[in-house]
Amino acid sequence: MGIGIGYANEEDGFVCGEAVGRQALGQAGADSPDLVLAFCGGSVPHDTFFEGLRSVVGGSVPIIGGSAIGVITNDRLSYEGHPAAAAVIGSDRFRCRVAAAGSVNRDEQGAGALLAESLGREPEDRFLLFFYDSIKAPAQGSAPPIMNASPPLIAGIESRLAPGVPIIGAGVVGDYSFGPTVQFCGDHVAPHSVVGAMFTAGCSIDSTVMHGCTLKDGVYHTLSKIAGPVIHEIDCRPAARVIDEAYGSGHWRTQVPVKRLSLGVNHGDRYGDFHEDEYVIRLITGVIPETDAIVMFEPDLDEGTEIQFMLRDANKMMESARRCTADLMDRVLSRGRKPVLGLYIDCAGRTAGFSDTLTEEAAQVQAVLNRHAVPLMGFYSGVEVAPLLGRSRGLDWTGVLMVLSED
Repeated sequence: MGIGIGYANEEDGFVCGEAVGRQALGQAGADSPDLVLAFCGGSVPHDTFFEGLRSVVGGSVPIIGGSAIGVITNDRLSYEGHPAAAAVIGSDRFRCRVAAAGSVNRDEQGAGALLAESLGREPEDRFLLFFYDSIKAPAQGSAPPIMNASPPLIAGIESRLAPGVPIIGAGVVGDYSFGPTVQFCGDHVAPHSVVGAMFTAGCSIDSTVMHGCTLKDGVYHTLSKIAGPVIHEIDCRPAARVIDEAYGSGHWRTQVPVKRLSLGVNHGDRYGDFHEDEYVIRLITGVIPETDAIVMFEPDLDEGTEIQFMLRDANKMMESARRCTADLMDRVLSRGRKPVLGLYIDCAGRTAGFSDTLTEEAAQVQAVLNRHAVPLMGFYSGVEVAPLLGRSRGLDWTGVLMVLSED
């Protein structure tokens, strides 16, 4: 299997795409790959970047990916300027089918079902890698953005997919102001889309989810009034006032998204010991101006759901990234597999620049994969999707690492 990674940071989109493509093909030692994964920062002109990349890899090669806060490679952690990266994948031992669907912003479940229907089914399907537009309505002024929901999108995909096929992917964002995003849909560029590649026989994947939160106080609270992504009341009181008390002040109300405090839903033993990997975290994108209502990053919680306040912990985040990456590589090698590519989907809130840490947690992933000489391609996302607790879920403030191996 030929794998190559390219990186560039150029303001001119076409030049940036050309540079990324040439570097990736040179590293792969291949002239015509089967698939390209590509991501670029929101400041890079996406249309011309796509055309520059296609001019190098070939017009018939499907390119999937899209907007990103930044990109990650074996020797780069880049989210300033005009970052872009691509991974070219070529092999005569595996196949993948690529399809795309639009109108995610109008009907997430319908778009997911159409994507899976377009991909079709084959007995040897191994896993689905997909990317979708995170932004339903961009942030405007002090009003937080409204996000496309991953649960109905995943449900739509699963309704047409063969049972048991793992789903891994991301909702993409291009900047911290939550402006509009763009997706690379195989042979074209479009917003409000979902694009996927179904990998078949000849390859295998292993994945892990990295966390980094602690319980604030362990107290359960009930979402008592909620409409879509908007939580109006917690414990029958105005939601933002409950959080004022949890924070000890109201300074968090100016943050979009809220930096430290998150909502956690415990899928394990309600009264058992704390196990972070049994929690699904939900970020708070902000407060609706002149109200006490808060907006969630993922609109998938219902009235009556019990939540706990979680604090994002930099030390736990670093330790989780280091331990989970090492454990994943041990698992891959113990199964006798040959790892050929690591794909790291990392929440944009985990960057050192956003989380105010002195070091980058993605550097922990780099270090482990570099020790094993595994090519690394990654990007900073809005929502991460991976199997967790028995099913594929949309996740917040996590890192999802997938290792692709040759059979």
